[in-house]
Amino acid sequence: MNRSKCSGGFPELAIAEVFRIASVRPRQIDALVCTRSFFRRRYYTHVSGFEKLRQQARRLRGREKPLEMNVVLGADPSRTAYDIFDADTFVASLGLRPGTPIFFTNHHFSHALPALFFTDWDDALLFTADAGGDQVFYSHNLFRDGRLTNLYGDDRWLGVPHHAGSLGLAFSYFTQALGWKMVRHEGKLTGLAAYGEPTLLPKLQRHFSITDEARVEMDFPDHGALRECFIALAKSETRENAAASIQALLENGISEAVGRLVERHRTRHLGVGGGVFSNVRLNRVLAETLAIDEMFIVPPMGDDGLVIGGALQFLLERDGLARWLSQRRRLGEVYWGGAHDDRIAQMLDRATGVTPIDSNPVELTADWLAAGRIGAIYQGRMEYGPRALGNRSILASPADARVNHALNERLERNEFMPFGPVVSEQDAAQLFDIGGVNRYAAHFMTIACAVNREWRERIPAVVHIDGSARPQIIDRDANPFYFDILAAFKARTGLSALINTSFNVHEEPIVNRPEECCKALEDGRVDFVATADAVWTTAVAKRSVS
Repeated sequence: MNRSKCSGGFPELAIAEVFRIASVRPRQIDALVCTRSFFRRRYYTHVSGFEKLRQQARRLRGREKPLEMNVVLGADPSRTAYDIFDADTFVASLGLRPGTPIFFTNHHFSHALPALFFTDWDDALLFTADAGGDQVFYSHNLFRDGRLTNLYGDDRWLGVPHHAGSLGLAFSYFTQALGWKMVRHEGKLTGLAAYGEPTLLPKLQRHFSITDEARVEMDFPDHGALRECFIALAKSETRENAAASIQALLENGISEAVGRLVERHRTRHLGVGGGVFSNVRLNRVLAETLAIDEMFIVPPMGDDGLVIGGALQFLLERDGLARWLSQRRRLGEVYWGGAHDDRIAQMLDRATGVTPIDSNPVELTADWLAAGRIGAIYQGRMEYGPRALGNRSILASPADARVNHALNERLERNEFMPFGPVVSEQDAAQLFDIGGVNRYAAHFMTIACAVNREWRERIPAVVHIDGSARPQIIDRDANPFYFDILAAFKARTGLSALINTSFNVHEEPIVNRPEECCKALEDGRVDFVATADAVWTTAVAKRSVS
């Protein structure tokens, strides 16, 4: 909302946007759901009077520091969130009705619950992994015979010392050591790993082990020692080999832990959540090596998905498991963000040097993509989660791998990062290694798979160096405009896929409001923008097409 990627801080702008999207006023809210994460210190009741005065002074200077709630609770497990938090003051600060109840969630349970809610499974293993939340890095939950049982990682572990080691943090330390930002650029290592060899793997593996209970443990006394060792190891190798090594450690460790649980409990379904599972190569390994019938990855698998799981926790506690289970459904789409269709034409009309072409937008878009133009779709409600899925997407033909260089230059991205394809439900298995295990997940671009050999030379722009791709499968019901463009492109070229990448410049958030779409077109990031009503282009791009 503030156009600063991963900016952090208290989300006033995001909260206001949610109220706008839902057409709800703060005083209509019946319950407030929060994670036990960072809050301004003014809201903690255990803070001394002197500390409150000091924080007030910091606030006046614009330097108020937040405090992580689960750290406070871990220091004294006898207390709960409700014991240490000034709920009345916090509720008032949000403009909610006095007395609005607050519900505090468990971090990893919030990651796990959507992986069950958005399925129709009768039994499942729910496994979560991330860089940490509520003082654990993993959780294991088993759903069977209408019961949901936590095996590891719930509130019983808050403040309990044990030897858990975070493979997610280890991966982030390598990200930092190779010159990128932690908890932001881990995906770059996943892409780069295909160019290297896991030369450091034996040295990395000696520090981690998997217990009989499938818990990931390390031999370091703390994560500070892990960081120091792993950063030194990462810097001892080439970027490519270091990336391949930490990718292999992650794949081996997580697949061994999950595999033990799947085998022990004889479950045929796997649901996963947490930031570790933004790693699409890891997800592919799990889908291809475990004896399961289906795998589902929560589409916003990182902490951006906690609001979904938190609401589901609240409803589970309020209504009971039987009622909760009866409300489950499979996801058809995740277009849950804001829509600006009423303003996009007006904004594009005002843009400098931009003109509309009112002929059939589907047919014209397909013509221009077939001719090698780079375009964008801007329509409807924005996608939720870390993927562009057809409402804020950049599209291009996959027929010529040289388009990758052009896209990378325009979007200021790294040359080794692959672009994902979009393919119809009907054609998916013809182009890609798609089957029952990974088909549902591939609707949300959360898993990689092999590109079938006969197609690798036909769509080289979406094939990674290792012969894989991260496809999005679509059907017409979910997004008719997007689907029809793809169908029209196939009719012209015989190619059943298009490049689909997020509509943003590197290090900027995805385009959200019409103003940002207009700027991207004016700046030449794309040749044209397609809406449901028209295709918009600049004079320069129009001359180039003709």
